[in-house]
Amino acid sequence: MTEAVFRLENAWHPIEGDPAGGLIFSLINLTDQPMRDFKLAYTTLTRVKSAPVVENAVFIKRNANFHQFAAPAGFVLPPGGVWRFTVQGLWRSAKHRTDGAKSAYITLADGQHVPVAVDDLMLEGRHSEAAPALLPKGEAKQPFSLLPWPKASNLTAGDDIPVAIFPADGTDLADLKAMQGVNLLYRRLFSVAHVPFSHVGVQQGVPLAFIADETFTAEAYSLTFGEHISMRYGDAAGRHYGLTALAQLLHGARLDPAQFRFPASGVINDAPRYNWRGCHLDVSRQFFPTPDVTRLLDIMAWLRLNVFHWHLSDDEAWRLEIKAYPQLTSVGVLRGPDEPMLPQLGNGAEPVGGFYSQDDVRAIVAHAAALHIAVLPEIDIPGHSTAILTALPELVDGQEAPESYHSVQGYPNNALNPAIEQTYAFLAQVFDEMVALFPSKLIHVGGDEVANNTWMASPLAKALMEKEGLDGTFGLQSYFMKRIQKMLADRGRQLAGWDEVSHGGGVDADGTLLMAWQKPEVGVALAEQGYDVVMTPGQAYYLDMVQDEAWQEPGASWAGTVPPKHTYHYEAVGEFPDALKVKMRGVQACIWTENFLNRDYFNHLVFPRLAAVAEAAWTPKDNKDWSRFLAIAPLVPKL
Repeated sequence: MTEAVFRLENAWHPIEGDPAGGLIFSLINLTDQPMRDFKLAYTTLTRVKSAPVVENAVFIKRNANFHQFAAPAGFVLPPGGVWRFTVQGLWRSAKHRTDGAKSAYITLADGQHVPVAVDDLMLEGRHSEAAPALLPKGEAKQPFSLLPWPKASNLTAGDDIPVAIFPADGTDLADLKAMQGVNLLYRRLFSVAHVPFSHVGVQQGVPLAFIADETFTAEAYSLTFGEHISMRYGDAAGRHYGLTALAQLLHGARLDPAQFRFPASGVINDAPRYNWRGCHLDVSRQFFPTPDVTRLLDIMAWLRLNVFHWHLSDDEAWRLEIKAYPQLTSVGVLRGPDEPMLPQLGNGAEPVGGFYSQDDVRAIVAHAAALHIAVLPEIDIPGHSTAILTALPELVDGQEAPESYHSVQGYPNNALNPAIEQTYAFLAQVFDEMVALFPSKLIHVGGDEVANNTWMASPLAKALMEKEGLDGTFGLQSYFMKRIQKMLADRGRQLAGWDEVSHGGGVDADGTLLMAWQKPEVGVALAEQGYDVVMTPGQAYYLDMVQDEAWQEPGASWAGTVPPKHTYHYEAVGEFPDALKVKMRGVQACIWTENFLNRDYFNHLVFPRLAAVAEAAWTPKDNKDWSRFLAIAPLVPKL
């Protein structure tokens, strides 16, 4: 990567009469040459409107989060000099240091692109509060390291820590393989720690007897402690969770013996609160290489989460190899100054791409299956489809004005047109290849954030509306989704989507799973319409949300402030009347990655809140304890 020889400082300031305030930019020339006839581009989520008020610069264009300005005619930026310009006319106020420019570059008169260093947004005209300590010190009143905490337990702490746990005589091959599987998981998560299980008897070890019990549900297990340990389990998943619990108990006692002990006697009887215990990852906005994805799966397994929702496409990129349409992962992933799609969300002068080959997908799905995690793939349609339409321009109604509508993120004409038959031929091939890759009975098809004037300037869409008696954008969306639902059913799959799939008449609720993200009461409304629901409201379970109101605390804020304590205590099912609770399948954390430019940022935002969602998904409400959680959460591995 070329070293940046320019620096962009940016600050937000309040403006009387304009609640959105304004941005101040200062470009510093660190070269020994004067600069003239150049343009500055930057990406930010604090977007400008179509006609911003600009001082000392010329506004050129905006595309979603991409902004470009030119220096005034005749302006020369000398070595060591500063070009300062201001922008007013923002869609929203900046609230945190991560609301400023995420990347920048200069385009010279000869077309060369030069990187520009940029850091967090500063604050002018108001006090900039420092980020506080987010987590107080916890206390484990019961000295056992288990997260999530079990359904029921009655344990007595021992004075000794076993060197290892080994199989009792007569243990069969399947149980031995299960022990090895958890050893391998443990070694990947804690590379310098002593593995919890030995496969032969060891001095100072404790024997473990396995008992399959048909009276247990599949994910249930029990552990009885004494001179030996016995485990009962319902199925392979229950056995895996029981072994993971033993590994956690031993790990905590070894790592922090002042707080945690290994049980000398007693019983754990455990089973999950919800069948759906999910974690979503957006890999479209920022690409995560396969080793990072498998690392996240390992962390999920450690926390007994069992659904990985893989968000594989969005406006910013299409990440899944489809052999019938190679342009999806040649054209539809490239962002850069001279690439098919402009830089977004932290991209600068260097082009970026990245996708998962079908071999990558098979490896990730197999890794997840070995950890008893189901992979739910998502391609986000009909909205959020800029990458698709860039790669496949034949799916555009050529009679429609190029910018007849914009998404909430500012992308022009970004939705697949339900009136173009080739759209369905394309999706049929995509679904055929997805079905071969993903065993999941559900395929998530997005359905969110279609702007309410979408397709209204498309002659083809208007003709379809008249022919089918459809009412506006959401009538068209419902028509589209019903066809998609039938296409999935023809392939033995069922439809999952975001809550907006219900708009305009929705789809057949039988077998459909919708995720309530906009606000908690949406989940109840979906259940009343007959849909099965997973609760993932942004106000509690979106892990990109800021954790404190202080300016210097990083994160997004459209859903409000989501401190770890709120994520931990939020009770999703509490919104549901008793008659509808059966429709609430479970809960899910969502990791949206617009702001996630590095691993430390990821870990700061995701942990310990992912563990908080895991405990909400597994542990009965009356067994939750915030102070105990705070004591154990630091032991959870990070990405």
